[in-house]
Amino acid sequence: MKMKKLLALALAGTMALSMAACGSSSESASSDSAASTDSSAESTEGGSGEKLVIWTLAKDLDAFGQYYQEKTGTEVETVVIEPADYPTKVQTAIMGGETEPDIIVGEPQMLQDMYDNGFFANLDELGAKDHEGEIVDYVWKVGQDADGIQRAISYQITPAGFYYRRDIAQEVFGTDDPTEIGKLFADYDTILDTAKTLKDAGYRIFASDSEVGYFSGDSAWVVDGKLNVNEARYDYMDLVVALYQNDLTAYANQWSTPWYQAMSGEVPILTAEIQNYEDDSVNVWDAESFAEATKDLEKTEVFAFGLPAWGVLTMRDNVGDTAGKWGVCSGPAYGFGGGTYIGISELSNRKELAWDFIQFVTLNEETADWWIEKSQGDTVSLIAALDKHKDDANEVYGGEQLYSFWLEQAKGIDYSKVTKYDQVINDAWGAAIGNIKTGTMSKEDALAGFYDTVESTYPDITVER
Repeated sequence: MKMKKLLALALAGTMALSMAACGSSSESASSDSAASTDSSAESTEGGSGEKLVIWTLAKDLDAFGQYYQEKTGTEVETVVIEPADYPTKVQTAIMGGETEPDIIVGEPQMLQDMYDNGFFANLDELGAKDHEGEIVDYVWKVGQDADGIQRAISYQITPAGFYYRRDIAQEVFGTDDPTEIGKLFADYDTILDTAKTLKDAGYRIFASDSEVGYFSGDSAWVVDGKLNVNEARYDYMDLVVALYQNDLTAYANQWSTPWYQAMSGEVPILTAEIQNYEDDSVNVWDAESFAEATKDLEKTEVFAFGLPAWGVLTMRDNVGDTAGKWGVCSGPAYGFGGGTYIGISELSNRKELAWDFIQFVTLNEETADWWIEKSQGDTVSLIAALDKHKDDANEVYGGEQLYSFWLEQAKGIDYSKVTKYDQVINDAWGAAIGNIKTGTMSKEDALAGFYDTVESTYPDITVER
């Protein structure tokens, strides 16, 4: 990687990441693969006095770093940086020629720009190709740059599904079987029918109208250089607009206080104006003031949440008295969201040690077993571990074999449909939907604005309206 080229690219504003930074420096030492050694024994770095420096936006890596230090004796310094600050810190460090951090991470939407900017070292040169086929396929591909070179690996898979209330399912639909409930989410029209049925029974299908976002399209936004807006995209748009305009949700924005509260039971039915922040009399981000402001509003209970596999952790921390009443089923399309991909800084002087750490976290079955237990349900990407735990019954989810379920969902993910244009186009599409559902714009004008945004942002893309 040429630093001059890296600087030019960064100054041109081609970065689109959200990462972290901090550290110090030292020489690297070679190590055996953690995937093929007894991880309970000290590795060769253990007594060397070396320190591995990790910058991350995922707190998970702090736990992995401590576990690696415990197993190998190698000192690990993990710096968890707020996502909003992460891109600037990483850029500043690499632009400044810093040899630390050794380990850097990224989420799928930011990785391609990071690869293009030369941030991640070539893992194939360290032996990554020897492990091809050990990690769930789509995860392995996400970690490759445009030339197929492995730059990062994730320890988790993140296919999406619907988390639903089994007790409500029994009451309204007469069954809580995941296969049968999955049929209620089979396509966008069916989801709308399901929403109406639930409202008639006194419930709301979702807390927000964003729950179908992970299933918003099963095609690439750009095909052969042309913008591709297929019928499924319009069907998704129509569903979100209908959910909003027909009062079929609790009008709670994702990640807000009422959204989390809906996981544990009753939640106030807000107004569209509150959801859009047109009415700021209710603070949806402060639990105490929210409770006071909404105490007299009509209440409901929410049926389902659309989340990736890591949603089991979100649900675990928020379900309260509804614990044990949940199930998981498939959605109308294969989708995935998030995931922490671990790589090595191109400027690190400890690449062999950093590679040992990556193998320990992502390719070591004993580590995977440890993480499954410690995280209380995160879904690892190591196929051997998923196979080992495929028959595990998760009693919190009615005895479902969730590892088998998530692995099957992951097999349906076609990563070739993911493009470097997705973040901007998805945001523009979401803005168009927002303008339509709220009546800010007509559908015709909102779509025109969407096309204008794509054309102005990506002049290389052919847009046919």
